This record gives sequence, C-alpha cells and structure tokens, in this order.
Amino acid sequence: MREASDEGLAGEVREWPVLGTVLRSGERTAEAIRSMAGHGFESWQPAFPLKHGPMPSLLAMADGVRRACEETGTVVSALGIYGNPLHPGELGEVSRRALREAMEAAPLMGTRVIGCFAGREPGRPVPDCMGRFQEVWAPLAEEAAERGLVFAFENCQQGGNWETGDWNLAHHPDAWALMFAAVPLPSLALEWEPAHQMCQLIDPLAQLRLWAPRVAHVHGKDANIHRQVLAQHGISGPRRFAWHRNPGFGDCDWLDIMTILRGAGSSAAIDIEGFHDPVYRGERELEGQLASLQYLRACRRRLRSV
Repeated sequence: MREASDEGLAGEVREWPVLGTVLRSGERTAEAIRSMAGHGFESWQPAFPLKHGPMPSLLAMADGVRRACEETGTVVSALGIYGNPLHPGELGEVSRRALREAMEAAPLMGTRVIGCFAGREPGRPVPDCMGRFQEVWAPLAEEAAERGLVFAFENCQQGGNWETGDWNLAHHPDAWALMFAAVPLPSLALEWEPAHQMCQLIDPLAQLRLWAPRVAHVHGKDANIHRQVLAQHGISGPRRFAWHRNPGFGDCDWLDIMTILRGAGSSAAIDIEGFHDPVYRGERELEGQLASLQYLRACRRRLRSV
C-alpha cells in the first residue's frame, strides 16, 4: 500500500489517494465541512466560480476553514478559483486579484494547490493567446514557486474550442504543451478529470499516461459516451452523445486512473465534482456523491494489491 506524506495536506500522512468532494458553499465553507465530514469525506476543495458572482474574502474565512478541518480530521486538498485572468477588462483584473489572494489564503487553509482556469482572450484561437498567457502567468508562476505553491489548470472547455472561447485555454493537451513551453515552471500544473477529455473523444487513460507527472489535483467526474449515437448521428446533430457522471457510473475504471497516477508518483487528491450527474442531482445529489465515495474507496483498496 502506498501512503503519501504531503505537507500541503496539513502535514499529515494519509492513505493515498485522499478522497473528498468539491464544495461550492461560499462564506459557509467551514459550516459545510462540519456538516459533510460525518459522511466520510476526507478532503475538500472550496471552489469559487467567478462567473457566478463575486468571491467572498478568502483570508477572512481561512482560519475558520482550517479549524473546521482540524476538528473533523479532514484536509483542504486544493483551493479553487475559476475566473479569466487573461481577459482584457474588469473580469481579468478581478480574476488576477483573486488568484493573488488565493496564494495568501491557501497555506492558511492547509494546502499548496490552487485549482483554476488558465483564462483566455475572448474569441481568439489558442495559439494567438500565448503571448497574453505568458504575460499574465509568468509572474504568477514565479511568485507561486517562491511560496511553494502550485497553480493547477482545470481541463474544462467552458463552451470553447481550439478556435474560439471565453474562459479557458487549458482544455486540450496541445494547448497544455504550448502553455508549459511558454512558462516552463513546475508551479504550473493540471487539475485533471476524465470527463472533459472524454467529451472531446480523447482516450483519458492514454492521455493520463503522458501527463500524469503534471497532475496536481483530480476532479472526480466521469462520463458516459453513447457510441451508437456517435456511429449513427456524429457529434454535431441534435442527439446528445455524452453525459457527465459521478465516478462509478461512468465509463472509466478509476482503479486504472489511480494506478497510472501512482506510477507517476502523484500525490494528487481526488475530489468528487458533483452537480453534473443527470441521475444523481437535486434531492439525490448526496446519495450519488456517497455512492461515488464508496466506489472510489473500493478502488483504493484494490490498489493495494496492484
């Protein structure tokens, strides 16, 4: 059995991978931790999507979050700030301020990892955004490196593609190669999940084998791909060919994912990203997340013998 010691996880030694959930509870994050801990979650990612409204003060809530974790024997695995730091207007300024505040707040919450979007110059192809990416992210990455922190880019399309988009460059492996070449610092990493890649018809395991050394945090979200719809109708017709699912209900074997990450020496936690599953949502949200937590625990137990 592999155990990972990570000072970013409150300096504790825990069975790897640490398994938890993403929290979107705003100023009530500490209260949510105390409420949810009894269900067996081991870690949390407090997440703040800036497209949904202003972010509360991270520094004001940091001490309360840390104390809630200490009381419950849990950890903050990553902090999540999802804005667009490359935007030329006010949104960009707000996003960059939020990332700088996150660098102050993350260690106070007990983590070294900050999940985020890379941002994007609206409407421009991925390669045309690389100059702006380097301008914005080089100083952020340098400061993060000095502080011993890591920015981990979520691989979500946010409705964009290679040619155009409004939020996030980091949805495609060819973009990752450009980004990490533009700012070649280890303080830039990936917040990876298979669902976003599967919905681009990318083989998630083949991709993970190449990119696992860059993965600092994992979102626990899978997908179902309807192969018959693809065969008969393709991807641009009216019929849906993919659904995001909680782990255990999608097409991936998460033992395979854990095995690849372990082989790369990863210390990444896996936090279930809920509120996307078409079955386990609304009143069934917690039921679905707990089923996924039990499934991931079973994969972790099987990992001991692999």
